[in-house]
Amino acid sequence: MKHTLTSLNGTPASRLAFGTMQFGGRADADASRAMFDACIDAGITHFDTAHVYTDGASETLLGGFLGDRREDLIIATKAAYTGGSGRANILASAETSRQRLQLDTLDVLYLHRFDPDTDMHESFQTFAELKTAGHIRFIGLSNYAAWQVVKAANIAAEFDLDIAVIQPMYNLVKRQAEVEILPMADDLGILVAPYSPLGGGLLTGKYTKGEAGRLTEDDRYAARYAPEVMHDAAAGLAALAGDLGLHPATLAVAWAAAHPTGPSPIISARSAEQLAPSLAAMQYEMPADVYTRIAALSPTPPPATDRIEEQS
Repeated sequence: MKHTLTSLNGTPASRLAFGTMQFGGRADADASRAMFDACIDAGITHFDTAHVYTDGASETLLGGFLGDRREDLIIATKAAYTGGSGRANILASAETSRQRLQLDTLDVLYLHRFDPDTDMHESFQTFAELKTAGHIRFIGLSNYAAWQVVKAANIAAEFDLDIAVIQPMYNLVKRQAEVEILPMADDLGILVAPYSPLGGGLLTGKYTKGEAGRLTEDDRYAARYAPEVMHDAAAGLAALAGDLGLHPATLAVAWAAAHPTGPSPIISARSAEQLAPSLAAMQYEMPADVYTRIAALSPTPPPATDRIEEQS
């Protein structure tokens, strides 16, 4: 049975989550507030941030927006992107996040990335301390390979903990998660909340129009989405969206959410206007034939055994 995230009052996680990476950065306080309100109006209950986002402004702004809605919402943040996954760093990060977010309890605390230099027993003993103290409710892992998640789950169990949710990258042109991460999580009952369903904006079609964004402003994203085959897929998605009378972003988000294992993609934007097409995916029911047509726009990765002839 798949893990279900719930808020303090039992409200379940929404089909999509909203990521606040832009709060206090590319989105100022007013734009951030407008996006938060748009998410609330659309039924989003799951909000995601991190200790390192915009030097703490993301957590601070999000915490200031919660008000009397706090018990209806699931607030997730991340620790240990820098400084390793040792006890002192996790504790310091979690405490800073609680203060910025103005929360006694963090609904989800992720390890932001795998740390090969720290024994996981130390990390999960620290999580056990935080849970006993009432400072966290659920545990997540971000940017972990499937084998790393399984190893973490086994060690966490030694401390009477489980892994509730993981965050891999997943979108139409980044499908590696289909090979092992999505089926592994489905088998173990772990919720998957994948990030970048729009591929850094590539799948919105805006770059073919000469517009700016992460791919033109950030060398890491430019390299991540450089292959021409990815741009061809984005063009194909835009054409299909035009035929269907939809925005490409709506299709891209809905496609990621429609994977048979039931992931909950994390959407984000710089403004409420930019966010609207992604939010529209909350109401879009993806027909099976459209899902298949979209999937055909990019290569399906071979199975983990690499016996591609056995792939159905």
